[in-house]
Amino acid sequence: MIEVILMQRVDKLGQMGERVKVRPGYARNFLLPQGKAIRASKSNLERFERERVQLEALNLKRREEAERIAERMEGLSVVIIRQAGESGSLYGSVAPRDIADACKGSGLTVDRQQVLLEQPIKTLGLFNVRVALHPEVSIPVTVNVARSPEEAERQARGERARGEEDEEEESLEDQLASEIGMEAGQG
Repeated sequence: MIEVILMQRVDKLGQMGERVKVRPGYARNFLLPQGKAIRASKSNLERFERERVQLEALNLKRREEAERIAERMEGLSVVIIRQAGESGSLYGSVAPRDIADACKGSGLTVDRQQVLLEQPIKTLGLFNVRVALHPEVSIPVTVNVARSPEEAERQARGERARGEEDEEEESLEDQLASEIGMEAGQG
């Protein structure tokens, strides 16, 4: 374990300015290269204390900016068109990059690292995904995965993905049932 000083809030780890112990690989591969932390040496500690006021002011400014964007983008919903099988499972999956690209098309510029997706989306339907605009501000985005824009509209209204096909099958079944009922009554 190595000790680092967090330069910004990191989920499930701590707040800006905290000294935390992390595994060397996590620090070397994630925290240090992305500027989220610095090694907890004496010189770095002194540097952080000197720059703390500016860092906190900068963090506050970025957070307020992110909150304004979050208010403007409240209730954002994006549509992603994909090919899928009869059961509704996708040929492939929807990854954070796809969601980030769809958000850009809706006027919200984010990159794939900001899309917090627990696991790739592999079926048709509506999914709630969090997009982190700032380490302390995230917004929910509804991702509508459908085969066509028309199907996406039906899903957005709350109808099932295969609505028309099911209705056609049901009407055929009803016709057959009524014909069989008529034959049974006549026979």
